[in-house]
Amino acid sequence: MITVFWNPHERRLRMIWRLLLFITLYGIIMLTSITGLTVVLVPLLGLAGVEQAALGQHASISLFALVSCLATILALWLGGVLLDRRPLSGYGLHLDRGWWLDLGFGLLLGALLMALIFVVELALGWITITGTFQTTQPGQSFVLALLSPVVLFLSVGIYEELLTRGYLLRNLAEGLGRFGARPAIVVAWLISSSIFGILHAFNPNATPISTLNLIIAGLFLGLGYVLTGQLAISIGLHITWNFFQGTVFGFPVSGQDFTRVGVFSIEQGGPPLWTGGAFGPEAGLMGLLTIALGSALTVGWVRWRTGQNGLQLALATYTPLTSAAVAGQGARDGSHAADGEGA
Repeated sequence: MITVFWNPHERRLRMIWRLLLFITLYGIIMLTSITGLTVVLVPLLGLAGVEQAALGQHASISLFALVSCLATILALWLGGVLLDRRPLSGYGLHLDRGWWLDLGFGLLLGALLMALIFVVELALGWITITGTFQTTQPGQSFVLALLSPVVLFLSVGIYEELLTRGYLLRNLAEGLGRFGARPAIVVAWLISSSIFGILHAFNPNATPISTLNLIIAGLFLGLGYVLTGQLAISIGLHITWNFFQGTVFGFPVSGQDFTRVGVFSIEQGGPPLWTGGAFGPEAGLMGLLTIALGSALTVGWVRWRTGQNGLQLALATYTPLTSAAVAGQGARDGSHAADGEGA
């Protein structure tokens, strides 16, 4: 009976129970962190004479995103020690030279792809530029106002990738590994991407088409992870895709308006089928074509840098670790994923 809950070979709980307990742990840490921030922040704002509504329009979202990011890292570290028996680096954070090169590629890729959408729509007359280097925050310089979206999209890019790809995809692949490493990774990739898309289904202006497209976007974001075993490409791509989409080029970001400060202010026209309309490029055919191009470039980059373009089979393989190894030998797990050791 105990084997229903416990994997004696891996010396840890089975995948479904690890996921349920991690969700509980993560919820507790997030609730505590956000509550603590609110309790501390509101009195300080009162002393400073700052209205909460003003902060809500400007910096509060970014501040809460930063706290959420830090809370996610703490939850993954605790989850690794208590549940997964894995060091933090085992979630795709083996920070060697190759990792930083991949991060740079991901950052550049996200910026270039969104710039391509902007240039094409501008050339087709689907967008009109109404202003440049504008901010809705009275009396604040553009550079200072830019700090808020930078913090926001850095934080979101990191914690969403850590959760969706680093934690969820990895654990699902290991749990399904008995059916073969490759099928396990593909199914885990599909499930984690579907969850990513469905979570955005409650965003403003969301439609069934936007949700389906975001599932495809989730597959795109996860491509670098399943090819390298590391989160560098995924994190970099996620950060600049969102930042350039909203703050630089003035598009909606998954249905949300982040144009309080922007390099370009625009009016969106053109057919919503192609542009994505009020939800943003991710819900249109332009977004899908760009994702296809970005996927091809990602495969090409990984092949050029590593000489490989297959799935990292190590994502579906777990090597039991001692408590000492979990605490002090994080590089071991990360190197396994980087080398692509399979089941």
